[in-house]
Amino acid sequence: MPTSSSKVAVSGNPTDAQIFKVAFASIIGSIIEQYDFLVTGVIAATVWGGVFFKLPGLAAVAAAIGVYGLGIIIRPLGAYIFGNIADRHGRKNAMVYALMLMGVATLLIGLTPTYDSIGVLAPVLLIFFRLAQGISFGGEFGTASTWVVEQAAHSKYRAFWGAWVGFAIPLGLLLGFGSVIFVKSLMSPADFIAWGWRIFFYIGFLVAIVGIIIRNRTEESFVFEKFTAGGATLEFPANAVWREMPLRILRTSVVNAMFGGAFFLSFVFGTGYMKAVGFPAEQALEIGLIAAAFMLVFMIIGSFLADYINRRTVLLISAVTFFIFAIPYFYLINTGNFWLAVLADVIGFGFVFGFGYGAIPTFYTENFPTRYRASGASAAYQISQVYGGGLIPIVAGLILHAVGIQHAYIYIGLMVMGYAAMAMVAILTTKDTTGIDLEKSAGRTM
Repeated sequence: MPTSSSKVAVSGNPTDAQIFKVAFASIIGSIIEQYDFLVTGVIAATVWGGVFFKLPGLAAVAAAIGVYGLGIIIRPLGAYIFGNIADRHGRKNAMVYALMLMGVATLLIGLTPTYDSIGVLAPVLLIFFRLAQGISFGGEFGTASTWVVEQAAHSKYRAFWGAWVGFAIPLGLLLGFGSVIFVKSLMSPADFIAWGWRIFFYIGFLVAIVGIIIRNRTEESFVFEKFTAGGATLEFPANAVWREMPLRILRTSVVNAMFGGAFFLSFVFGTGYMKAVGFPAEQALEIGLIAAAFMLVFMIIGSFLADYINRRTVLLISAVTFFIFAIPYFYLINTGNFWLAVLADVIGFGFVFGFGYGAIPTFYTENFPTRYRASGASAAYQISQVYGGGLIPIVAGLILHAVGIQHAYIYIGLMVMGYAAMAMVAILTTKDTTGIDLEKSAGRTM
C-alpha cells in the first residue's frame, strides 16, 4: 500500500489511513457480491432445479439458471435506486442500505422451503428474493467506486485505491471456489443437495452483517461532503444523468461489456470446454483458481500503471489482448496439456480481466461529475451487465445447441472479439480523465 504522512494535510485532504478505511469498507460488500455470483451460479445449475422446480430434467436446470439470470437483468434498477440515494444522501448511506438488502435477501434464499414443502410458492419466493439480491448488487460497484475514488481524489495513487473495489472479484472467486470445495468435502452429495447448499447463503448473511457494521463506522467521501455543503444536490440525480449524459453512459458501458465477455468466455464457457476436451473437473477447477490468483496480481499492476501512465492505455492493452487471444485461448486448451491450459486461462482471464480492471473503477467515476457521479457510474456499469454478462451466455447457449461444444468455440470467440472491438472504439473516443480534478469537474464537455 502506498504510504504518506499520517497527519492530515493543511488542505484537509484525507490521509492514506483515511482512504484505506473507505477502501476497506467498500470492498466488503463487493466481495460478497462476487462470492454470491459464483456460488449462486453453481447452486442454481446443480441444486435449485430439483429443489424448487417440479420440472423434468434439463427443464428444471434451465428454469433455475433463468432465475439466476434475473438477478443480473434487474441490476440497472438497483443502479438507479442506490445511485439516487448516493447522490442525494451520501455514498456511505447508499452502501449501508445496499448491504442490508443484500444480506436479508441472501439469508431468505437460504431459508426458502422446497417445492415439496410449499409447492409453487417455493419458486415464487426464490424469484422474489433473487430479484432483491440483484437490485442490491446493482447499486454496489458504481457507488463503491465513487466512494473510494472521491476519498482518494487528491492522491497520486487514485487508480490504485479505486481498484480496491475490483480486488473483490478475484478475492470473491477464490472465497467462493474454496467454500464450495470445503463444504462438499464435509458431506455426501445427497446431504449437500438436501441442506448443505444453504450454508453458503447463511455465510453470506453473516459476512453482510460484519460489512454493515464496518461501513456504518466509516466516514463519508470528503468530495461529497464539500459538494453538499453548498446545498447543490439534485432532486433526481439518476434522471438528470440520463437526460444530460446518455451517450456518455452508453459509450462507457461498452467497455465493461467486453469484460463480461471475457468472464464468460474463459471462466464459464472455458471451464465447460476444458471438461469436454478431457480435463478432469478437479483440474478445470484448479486452472480457474490459478487464473483468479494471477488476476489479483495483474489488477494491482494495472492500477499502478493507470496512475503512472493513464487509464485509457491500460484499458486498450487489455482490449487488444482479448481481441487477439480470444480464439488462440482454445487452441492451447485443445492440446490437453495442463500447463498450456493454465497459460491460456492466466492470459485470457487473469490478465485480460485483471489488468483492465485495475483502471475500471476510476474510469467510470472520473467520467461523471459529483452531482450525479454515483448514478452515472452505476448506470453505465450495470447496463453493460445486461447486454454483456447477460446476453452473451444466452447467445452462446443457442450456439452450443446448434453446433456442439467442440465447434462452438470459434463462433463464441468471434462474438466476444466483436465486444472487444467495440470496447476499443469506446475507449479511444472517450477523453482520458487521468489527473482530472474531481471537485471541479463539470462533466458535460468531458
